[in-house]
Amino acid sequence: MARDKVQIRFRKGGDLRFVSHHDLMRCFERMLRRAELPYHATQGFNPKPRMVFALSLALGIVGRDEVVELELDAELSTDEVRDRLARQAPAGMEILTVKRIDPKSTAQVRRACYRVAVPPERRAGLAERLEALLAAPHCWVERTRPQPRRVDLRPYLRGLSVTGEALEIDLWVTPNGTARTDEVLRMLGLDDLLDAGAVVERTTLELHNQEQSAPGHQPSSLADR
Repeated sequence: MARDKVQIRFRKGGDLRFVSHHDLMRCFERMLRRAELPYHATQGFNPKPRMVFALSLALGIVGRDEVVELELDAELSTDEVRDRLARQAPAGMEILTVKRIDPKSTAQVRRACYRVAVPPERRAGLAERLEALLAAPHCWVERTRPQPRRVDLRPYLRGLSVTGEALEIDLWVTPNGTARTDEVLRMLGLDDLLDAGAVVERTTLELHNQEQSAPGHQPSSLADR
């Protein structure tokens, strides 16, 4: 049994945004070893640190407030854990906070927010398209992976808004899944922005144990914040 468990909030940007989730896990393993943290390991011939990322980040997306939970075999101050990891973090990663949590808890994401810049010439009529999308009873998309199926994105749309020069996409995350940013952009006729090099940022990961508004509440305006 692990003696302690901590929740780590971190940023992932720069060239590190092109690192896959699998490679990010390997990066954290190297950081833990170099930081000489007493991490709790799995059993077997190839032991790995017992850590869980709250929600994997798609390739190319910047993560402003990502979450990983780590089990430890000894109690260290959260400041020491943060400082040791920060000294080993590669370029593009910043360790934001470390806090002690219940060893029996597991991170469960309920909400994720994304931001993507929209050029001025593409903002004409965008507010009306956001309103229409939120007013629609269903938003069907066709997915091909892992198997072809039709998915209604409407239950996952918490809010949409234009703030300054960026489109804000506020999504519910449920046990049945969530919407993808490229799917939302496609519905708004903005999916070509990704091909043109627009960078998507995940700005928020809200966990179930955070005190926020309850899932299931549908926004009555462009953004229910």
